[in-house]
Amino acid sequence: MQLDHDICERARLTRDARFDGRFFIGVRTTGIYCRPICPVRPAKAENVRYFPTAAAAAEAGFRPCLRCRPEAAPGTPAWIGTAATVSRALRLIADGALDDGSVADLAERLGMGARHLGRLFNQHLGASPQAVAHTRRLLFAKKLIDETDLPLAQVALSSGFGSIRRFNTVFQDTYQRTPSALRHAARHRRQSMSPGDFLLKLPYRRPFDWDSLIGYLALRATPDVESAEPGRYRRTVALDGKHGWIDVRPAAGSPHLELRVAFPDPNGLFRIVERVRRMFDVAADPDDIAARLNHDPKMATIVAAYPGLRLPGAWDGFELAVRAILGQQVTVKGASTLAGRLAARFGARLPDADGGLGTAFPTPEAVAAGDPAEIGLPRTRADATRALAQAVCEKRVTFDPAGGAAELERQLTAVKGIGVWTAQYVAMRALNEPDAFPASDLGLLKAAARHGMATTPKMLADHAEVWRPWRAYAAIHLWRSETAAHERSRQDSPRRRKQEDMGHVLQPHG
Repeated sequence: MQLDHDICERARLTRDARFDGRFFIGVRTTGIYCRPICPVRPAKAENVRYFPTAAAAAEAGFRPCLRCRPEAAPGTPAWIGTAATVSRALRLIADGALDDGSVADLAERLGMGARHLGRLFNQHLGASPQAVAHTRRLLFAKKLIDETDLPLAQVALSSGFGSIRRFNTVFQDTYQRTPSALRHAARHRRQSMSPGDFLLKLPYRRPFDWDSLIGYLALRATPDVESAEPGRYRRTVALDGKHGWIDVRPAAGSPHLELRVAFPDPNGLFRIVERVRRMFDVAADPDDIAARLNHDPKMATIVAAYPGLRLPGAWDGFELAVRAILGQQVTVKGASTLAGRLAARFGARLPDADGGLGTAFPTPEAVAAGDPAEIGLPRTRADATRALAQAVCEKRVTFDPAGGAAELERQLTAVKGIGVWTAQYVAMRALNEPDAFPASDLGLLKAAARHGMATTPKMLADHAEVWRPWRAYAAIHLWRSETAAHERSRQDSPRRRKQEDMGHVLQPHG
């Protein structure tokens, strides 16, 4: 990944927040690497090196700055300038692929050799896969030290260090301080929480259209499993057979989301945080995405209406795919009702409900063992839901990001009752594939026709070529524009409003 030295230099000297997380600054005289917004006096230009990622700076021998805290920077977007393979590898590393496995194992999942994968990482990220994984663990551990009261031994385990001794050694070597000394220095930044509760910050790049994102999630919230309101999103979560809750809110006046996690096992924190980061798409670079979509003048007008629009992710791939099946031939509101019935019938009840949320979404095993028709589903959709659950149990459908949208489409469309539209929609939200595109979606076609782009799936797919590799974001913008058009129509026409109150506006299902 090539950096423009002059641009980096100007951003460093002006402490330009737009470049925070896009590159890191290594200072030769101190051996420290910083964010572009670091408040310390800027070093002389001849003593500075620029790196595309924190991992690249660490692999070059620099240690993280204690003033600007690289672990608090917005996540470097996985796909900026990278091959799709590298993006998927980063997702797998975030999911723990190198905690117990080797680079060779990771490369095999991606269908290539370990040496070639290493070359791709060095080309696009400036660091090896091992360095990326190590830096992720280190910076997440530093985040837990600074932002939680979790015991240091538990911090070590939660962030993926195999032993306390290794944890202490790495921190001493990296920060030239012990973890306990860092914890002491960070006490003024922490908020006291009850045992099992954690409050963490998820930085993002401005702009961030929280209102559109939360509105999208609110329409699709499964009763008693999740809830979304203007300033807050909550849901139950399940991981390794354990249950808890998450609560996400936008921070007032600061570019980060506040994530509260109530979960009995701190070892699950890293995976929970990574899932929530993807759900709210905090690593996206809205300027980079808009710049590409603006190559299409018709799309440029749509993008300008909602700057910072994010791609809504999903907590769990199976849950999202089930929801997409339930949404076939019904309104979004109807699909939410059916999802709530399914959860009540087959989901686990949580003993201590958080704010009225007391049900975990059903596991594939629970759905496969039952009959979804019991909740009032037509037989064809009930059979498709159960067939999906059985396929997941038998690992014929895996929601593995290694294969990308194409492999997930192959797996899902092999299940009777699931088509290409569902597969592409699930790839968008469960795999966070930025170029997935359900061209046959009714809402997309309506929006495309409204803006003079296309009237058929084939025409829309052809027109969408100019949006690559951000077609999923183009879809979200088109859906948002169609929702806005319906809202204007409701305001202008009492008769139209009455019709929609009866049936609810048709939007993309799922």
